[in-house]
Amino acid sequence: MNKTVTEHELSQPVVQYASEDFIALRAQNSVAEALECIRSSRTQSAILYFYVVDDEGRLVGVVPTRRLLTSSLTASVESIMTGSLVSIPDNANLLEALEFFILYKFLAFPVVDADRKILGVIDVNLFTQEMIDMEEREQVHSIFDTLGVSVAEMKDRSPFSVFRRRFPWLLATIASGTVCALLVGFFEATLAQSLILAFFLTLVLGLGESVSTQTMAITVHFMHHRRARSGWYFEVLRRELSRTLLLALACGAIVGAIAWIWRGEAAAAFVIGGGIFLSLLLAGLIGVSVPSLLHRFKLDLRVASGPLTLALADICTVVAYFSLATKILVP
Repeated sequence: MNKTVTEHELSQPVVQYASEDFIALRAQNSVAEALECIRSSRTQSAILYFYVVDDEGRLVGVVPTRRLLTSSLTASVESIMTGSLVSIPDNANLLEALEFFILYKFLAFPVVDADRKILGVIDVNLFTQEMIDMEEREQVHSIFDTLGVSVAEMKDRSPFSVFRRRFPWLLATIASGTVCALLVGFFEATLAQSLILAFFLTLVLGLGESVSTQTMAITVHFMHHRRARSGWYFEVLRRELSRTLLLALACGAIVGAIAWIWRGEAAAAFVIGGGIFLSLLLAGLIGVSVPSLLHRFKLDLRVASGPLTLALADICTVVAYFSLATKILVP
């Protein structure tokens, strides 16, 4: 069965997804006759269980593959089959059928009608494919949510309605960009000492935004999938800052070395590398703290944390970068 399942189809009848490519054995046949029947069949599906039917084609039992292969050739299928089996009624929907895999832990289930006749078989591939599809959809929605866009809320809305939902978060970006521009203006004297600082400002901001966004996404995922307990904030903060420390050291060293080789200004190169180091540590702190604070006040942390995290990361990056430069470069 190669159908890809969507959320809209979860309420559809399971019989639509049942494979008719299965082997049914007769209860009165011997094991030798059953094996010959299997060899002569041209099934293309994975054989997990052999279902046993009576003379009228009604389901009466199931034979696991291992038991069939290890039984005497003269034994009857009826003598080695298991009479107690779980089947899915044909009036069940797909969601109900998927629950069977969780409840009973079998690899496949027959779908039967009211007369116990087999209409098809669904196997574990359907369950795993659905779980993968749902996980992928959740990840896609999470990506958009952390950028300030709720996909579910934006679907089929009018342009003006979408504008009203999205524009406030864009205002956060405009506000942070304006604040950053004003802050840079306060450091004109520092820029005059070394113009190379301006050349690397975009890179420094980009690294800070990347780390803050990554850390924020990890934190949101942690809060979404695990139950918060006492002290969880400091646990996540300690773990993420230890990871960010390595990133900050590596990025700061590489970019600082590039600046030194390019312009030959050791002090400016140290400022650039050190500024990246400080800004990435601050970005990691912000990436954990902003969603945690929003969660504390029961706000929509996935939608709100993205724009706020990026805005604060940009502001803190500019302050840290030019404060360090002023301390070192300005006499």
